[in-house]
Amino acid sequence: MNKPIYVTQSVLPDLKDFVPYLEQIWENKILTNGGPLHQQLEKELCEYLGVDYISLFNNGTIALITALQALGLKEGEVITTPYTFIATAHAIVWNNLTPVFVDIDPVTSNIDPQAVEKAVTENTVAILPVHCYGIPCEVDALQTIADKHNLKLIYDAAHAFGAKYKGQSLLSYGDLSMVSFHATKVFNTFEGGAIVCHSAEMKHHIDQLKNFGIVNETTVNDVSMNGKLSEVHAALGLLQLKTIDQTLQARQKVDSHYRELLADIEGITCIQRLNLDKDNYSYFPVIISSSFSLSRDELFEKLKQHNIYARKYFYPLMTDFNVYKQYQSDTPNAKQLSEQVLCLPMYPNLSTDDIDNIVRVIKG
Repeated sequence: MNKPIYVTQSVLPDLKDFVPYLEQIWENKILTNGGPLHQQLEKELCEYLGVDYISLFNNGTIALITALQALGLKEGEVITTPYTFIATAHAIVWNNLTPVFVDIDPVTSNIDPQAVEKAVTENTVAILPVHCYGIPCEVDALQTIADKHNLKLIYDAAHAFGAKYKGQSLLSYGDLSMVSFHATKVFNTFEGGAIVCHSAEMKHHIDQLKNFGIVNETTVNDVSMNGKLSEVHAALGLLQLKTIDQTLQARQKVDSHYRELLADIEGITCIQRLNLDKDNYSYFPVIISSSFSLSRDELFEKLKQHNIYARKYFYPLMTDFNVYKQYQSDTPNAKQLSEQVLCLPMYPNLSTDDIDNIVRVIKG
């Protein structure tokens, strides 16, 4: 294959459609600090997602750091998954909290509530699950544990934009949820993110925290960071929102075509996207088991030889990174999945021919 096929490709609108938004910014002379486009995007996102309050951020990591801070978690342990992007654990440590890594359910790739229950101690202050690949965690079981032990429940929902579960947005569960608008995500604002919360008071608090903790010109109540989203980023978000449903439909078609072609290949298993009322098809992970003719790493290299760039997502485990080895824990399910998983290219504009060629290489 001549052209490279990457694991993802950012969705972008026609440039000519973006220009009027830039002209509006130039006319307003407002570039940041919660300008009119920022406010409009928050309003339209609440309406589209079916949530009450959302606070925009310059990226998902700062949003997650701020979410933990907003709940007043100053010390203690936070139970989380090792099968996630490193920003999840970074957000915990940035708040001077201690991450406690527990195992996952190998079917869903999400944190195992039974493992969470066993890990609760007198030092536990919160649970931080991840809706991995946009697949919902066992939200009812996790909420029961949080209520039983008086713990905060914060979801890393970076992958979960637009997903609905049990009749409502997947972002509406827990005390707070963080969603990412990074360039590689289903919905992007170049870079960006948000926190979904449940009260005007909490949104006001979060909005202060993302602006250095400033209350007014003479008062600063918190030591926090600059997490504001610019007007240019908000403008892209408004434009992206106009076509998000078409984007999700295109992703569904890619997902379905992959599953049809891969169904009869011994040793290749597609991770199932279960129980969603509305899916966003954010990734296409497959498991490469021992019955396949190549190991996961060998298949990864074989694809690369054909200019196909898949991703070992998530590998290595969080606890295999040097900076987190001090938090080692026994997580055999997560370990096995990290050594077998491979995310194949997935984006709305991925052609049927490209999918056919990817699967042809796998079969070969």
